[in-house]
Amino acid sequence: MNNTMRRVVIGTAAVSMALSVAACGKAGDKDSDSSSSSSSSGGSKTIGLLLPDSVTARYEKFDHPLFEKKVTELCPDCKVQYANAAGDAAKQAQQVSTMITQGVKVLVISAQDSAAIKSSIKTAVDKGIKVVAYDRLAQGPVSAYVSFDNQKVGQLQGEALLASLGSKATPKSKIVMINGDDADPNAGQFKAGAHKALDGKVKIAYEQSGLWKDTVAAQKMSAAITQLGAKNIAGVYSANDGMAGGIANTLKGAKISGIPLTGQDAELAGIQRIVAGTQSSTVYKAFKPEADAAAQLAVNLLEGKDIKSLATQELTSGSGDKVPSQLLVPVSVTKANINDTVVKDGLYTVADICTADFVKACAAAGLK
Repeated sequence: MNNTMRRVVIGTAAVSMALSVAACGKAGDKDSDSSSSSSSSGGSKTIGLLLPDSVTARYEKFDHPLFEKKVTELCPDCKVQYANAAGDAAKQAQQVSTMITQGVKVLVISAQDSAAIKSSIKTAVDKGIKVVAYDRLAQGPVSAYVSFDNQKVGQLQGEALLASLGSKATPKSKIVMINGDDADPNAGQFKAGAHKALDGKVKIAYEQSGLWKDTVAAQKMSAAITQLGAKNIAGVYSANDGMAGGIANTLKGAKISGIPLTGQDAELAGIQRIVAGTQSSTVYKAFKPEADAAAQLAVNLLEGKDIKSLATQELTSGSGDKVPSQLLVPVSVTKANINDTVVKDGLYTVADICTADFVKACAAAGLK
C-alpha cells in the first residue's frame, strides 16, 4: 500500500471512530435517564435532582416538576438536570457520576439506598459539589436535609389505625405490619413511630418488609393470612399507599373486608380507596412545601448564601454525620378530612377523585 492510500485509510478510520464514540456518548446519555430544563447541561448554575424510583407516583408527578418550577422562580438562569434511579441503587450511583461530569454545582438527592450512595456523595463533595438530601437522609457529608418528621408519620399511621379499630383495639387484637424497605432510612423511622403508637395497645402478630413494592406487600399479606387465619386479623399497617394497593387486593381476594388499612403519601389511588372504604387512612406530606424547601436550600447553597434560617434542626445520619435539617409537619387523612386537606391544597380536585367507579362512594362521603 502506498503512502497516499495509507493516509486515506487512516483518515477514514479516524472519522469512523469519532462517529462511533459520538454515537456511544448519546446512547449513554439516554441510558442515564437525565433531562435538563435547558439544552446545556453543564455550567456554573446547574442543579442536579436525583429521585429514587418511578413506582411511587409522587416523584414523577409532583416532586420533579414542583422542584424545577421553584428553582426557576428563585433563579431564572439556573438549570435543573434530572434523573430517576428506577429503583436501582447502582444506577443512581452512575447518575451521580454523570452529573459530576456534566458540571452540576449542587446535587439534590433522594437516595434509593442511603448507605450505598455514601461513596458517591463523598466523591461529589470532594469535587466541590454541595449535596442536599431530599425526603430520605442519605449517608455521607451532605450539606442539608429536607423532609418530614418521619417518626411522626409512623405515629400518625399507628394512631389512625387504633382510631379505626375503636373498641376492637385490645392487646389481643392481631395486627399485620408491612413496613418499607430497610435500605430507606425513613422506613425505620416510620416503623419506630408506628410501634410507639401501637405497642401494648394491640398485638403485632406478623411483621415483614414489603420493600415499597405492591407485589411484595401482596405476597406478605397472603402469607400473613395463611399464618394467622383470615378471621383473626383485626387490621393492617401498611407503610405507604403503593403497598396498601397490593394489600387491599389480597384482602379482597381472601374475602376480608371492613378492617383498617393504613397508608402514606396521599396517592390518588389511596384517597380513592379511602372513599370506597377499602383503606382507612393515609398520611399527607404536602409535596409542594417539601419541593419548595429543597429548591430554596439548593439555590442558597449554589449562591453561597446561609441556610441556618431554613435548616433549623440537626439530625445525625446513619454514617454519623451531623446534618442541618428542615422538617415539615405531616397530616393524617381519613374520609372525614379529604376536603380539608388534599382537595383544599389543590393536590387533587373532586373530579380527580370521584371518577365513575367512585361517584356513589364520593356522594356518601360528602365529596361533591
